[in-house]
Amino acid sequence: MTTTLEHHHPASRLRTVLESAAAEDGTLPPLDGELVRAMALPDDLPETLGIAEVADLTGITAHTLRYYERIGLLAVARDAAGRRTYDRAALGRVMFITWLRLSGMPIASVTRYIELVQAGPHTSDERLALLLAHRAAVVSHLRDLQAALAVVDYKIAAYGGTCGS
Repeated sequence: MTTTLEHHHPASRLRTVLESAAAEDGTLPPLDGELVRAMALPDDLPETLGIAEVADLTGITAHTLRYYERIGLLAVARDAAGRRTYDRAALGRVMFITWLRLSGMPIASVTRYIELVQAGPHTSDERLALLLAHRAAVVSHLRDLQAALAVVDYKIAAYGGTCGS
């Protein structure tokens, strides 16, 4: 199956989209509607996909996809033979869960978020609070990584090397 979505880990698609939008100095723009649309699923996907195709397309293993279904993060239809069939909504959910996991969100928090979504719009304040708390954790982790990178850059310079962007 050939689509415009890369057959690599989902982070590579995000990285490709963001790098194409980066300024000359490497800084990334804020994530806006245009960038979100660029990360959307391609239009040329079949109506439904099997688990192996979804695993190949997303870089998420079939084992992980089954686990997500077992713990209630995904609801996946079955065909007449009992095989999983992923529609665009299920594939979109896989990608969204992947972005949350790539940002370091614990599976328990992802599960809580999905439970809140499934409970309905009256949970939007609690969803917002969960996402704001996670964002604060991500920002803190980024600061730690920047400090660690500064140490690595220092040591590279100490050995006479140079650091690229």
